[in-house]
Amino acid sequence: MEALKDQKFLASRCRTCELVLVPPRIVCAGCFKKMEEFVDLPPTGSLTSYTQVTFPFIDPFTGEKRPIPYCYGMIRLDGADNTFQFFLEEKDIRRIRIGLRVRAVFREEREGTLRDILYFRTAEIPPDAET
Repeated sequence: MEALKDQKFLASRCRTCELVLVPPRIVCAGCFKKMEEFVDLPPTGSLTSYTQVTFPFIDPFTGEKRPIPYCYGMIRLDGADNTFQFFLEEKDIRRIRIGLRVRAVFREEREGTLRDILYFRTAEIPPDAET
């Protein structure tokens, strides 16, 4: 979590099968060997799946009712072999697609927790946007 203060993600890399997993793990999910190598990943990636939430619920980060609608996605961070799930800035599901490039947006004051990430923002112009 300390890497989030520097706007990076820390992952573990397996020395046996070279799988890179975020968040870091003690044991490789691919070959079950001990993972002892850590690598920094950039705050960028691609969307692998997504959904739009339209029902209210209590946000586990804030304890407050989350404004709806909002979008949530599975993000494959650049350099990772698995996905990382988080909130998306875009609320219009018509502007989201599989493969969309995204970038994490961080709070100005960071503490080394998941709350340091505000959301993932689209890192490219959607195909239907005016230029």
